[in-house]
Amino acid sequence: MCGIAGQIGREDFDAGRYREIYEDMQYVLRRRGPDQRGMYIEGRAALVHTRLCVIDVENGRQPMVFRRGVQKFVLVYNGELYNTDELRDELRSLGHRFETRSDTEALGRAYMQWGEGALERLNGIFAFAVWEEHKQRLFLARDRVGVKPLYYALRGGSIIFASEIKALLRHPDIRAAADETTIAELIFLGPGHTPGTGVFRGIEELEGGMCAAFTESGLTKRRYWELRDRELDDTYGQAVEKTRALVVDAVTRQLVSDVPVCTFLSGGLDSGIISSIADRHMRGGGERLRTFSVGYSDNEKYFTAGKFQPNSDADYIGYMNDALEAEHFDVTLDNARLADALYEAVDARDLPGMADVDASLLLFCREVKNRATVALSGECADEIFGGYPWYTDREIRARSGFPWAQSNELRRSFLRPEFARALDVGEYTARRYRETVEGSHVLPSRGAEERRMREMVNLNFRWFMQTLLVRKDTMSMYSGLEVRVPFCDHRIAEYLYALPWEYKNRGGVEKGLLRDAVSELLPREILTRKKSPYPKTHNPEYLAIVSARLRAVLSEANAPLLTVVRREALEALLAGGDGTPWYGQLMTTPQTIAYFLQINYWLTKYRVDII
Repeated sequence: MCGIAGQIGREDFDAGRYREIYEDMQYVLRRRGPDQRGMYIEGRAALVHTRLCVIDVENGRQPMVFRRGVQKFVLVYNGELYNTDELRDELRSLGHRFETRSDTEALGRAYMQWGEGALERLNGIFAFAVWEEHKQRLFLARDRVGVKPLYYALRGGSIIFASEIKALLRHPDIRAAADETTIAELIFLGPGHTPGTGVFRGIEELEGGMCAAFTESGLTKRRYWELRDRELDDTYGQAVEKTRALVVDAVTRQLVSDVPVCTFLSGGLDSGIISSIADRHMRGGGERLRTFSVGYSDNEKYFTAGKFQPNSDADYIGYMNDALEAEHFDVTLDNARLADALYEAVDARDLPGMADVDASLLLFCREVKNRATVALSGECADEIFGGYPWYTDREIRARSGFPWAQSNELRRSFLRPEFARALDVGEYTARRYRETVEGSHVLPSRGAEERRMREMVNLNFRWFMQTLLVRKDTMSMYSGLEVRVPFCDHRIAEYLYALPWEYKNRGGVEKGLLRDAVSELLPREILTRKKSPYPKTHNPEYLAIVSARLRAVLSEANAPLLTVVRREALEALLAGGDGTPWYGQLMTTPQTIAYFLQINYWLTKYRVDII
């Protein structure tokens, strides 16, 4: 994986005059690509790259230049293609001669051959930019699901783009500013955000499944992929077979690497599936898989089973370890260190995020990086296969609004009066909810339940899943660790979206179809384990630490947080609040306190001007 950035200016723009700026943008992306750096500056175009070497270490340097007659293409690319061999074979049959094994060259030649049509042929995760010098045209694209990030800003006839917001903010034409929409995104929707927004004023996000072209005439965008409903006549048995084949193929493809590969192992169904397939595949090649699990100091002592987390992970990790022939590593996080990492997590994400859920992943990835460069993780199976409680609970899924953030009144209570008067939390969130639901592609022939379940999948796909993918990308790339997500293979998402809900929830069991598809791969204990969320600390020491830090913020006369948030509401939160979750089961009172610590740090560190 890598970091990309660049600028295309007006026709009379001289990019060479701004080399130091581009070097600065490149420098702040160094964590994403610690191994190599490259830059292309010519005329009105500047393209910047930092590289984490995974495939063809010596020959995959970027920017990569391709020529055909008078045509010249310059490519910067962040991602991984999992069908490189097939692409290469097809392109060779059309007369292309390859000089490297890198997927970068395969992508560049595919774009040379098919232009924007190349997107339909790609299986992978990516964000890339192609400067077509002969057309004076920049093309930008992001993978279908939105695994790899891409942000941009339009300024003075130029487009400036980057893998991370921090790189954009190094450009003198872009400043860290917040307006009422920013405040609404942070308080009403955070840690999620409206698809396509960069939260900072004037910074946008190219959404997953979208591409864009920038010329002298301006920027045009289009959606080249989305979840679309279709008629399927597969029996349940056929669906089981196809699902198994798709999952095994996705995991196997994503094990390809010239550097060490490992898996994250939580003791849950999804990570167990990936680890089992990886273990078998690597043993077949004479290699041994490495697996990594995360935990917290004294967590077992304080863990209490609940509706959303019926059991802890430790025993189930043991069951998986017994079934695998892998080398396993446990990472245990200290609560004080976890609280300290809240601020690094903001540095990584460039925004307040999922509090200790972010911070723990950042620390975990730092430890994993000591022994591997590529990891496979089980994110997104719940969104695609219907694993969350709001899929299976009829009462919850019948409610209007985002099911993981039924906390409008709580959120509104934190706003200072001037923002509360200007912003209507109910209308703000309802409008975004309606836009997503109404944009769900559903065949007219579907009954009410089937329609609703597709709306639920689309809501999760566009919102909750994107929050987790941003977390996964930013927390892992902060340590130069590439984390791949096999369940995000677009073929799996397309197929599952069209299947009836009764298949996915076979026998009234969450992810029943997936369980049946992998029944021969897993120990019985893992196969029958109920959904359990990403592990978080239950140690009261953590609550005590973050509470003390928020009280310290409140003691500051000019704390930036208090320009947005009411002191009285924060004091009520510290006193215990009313127990309303901020963001589903992942963010309850300790994480809500930590989230406000992150907002205060973000306002300070990024010197955010509130306009």
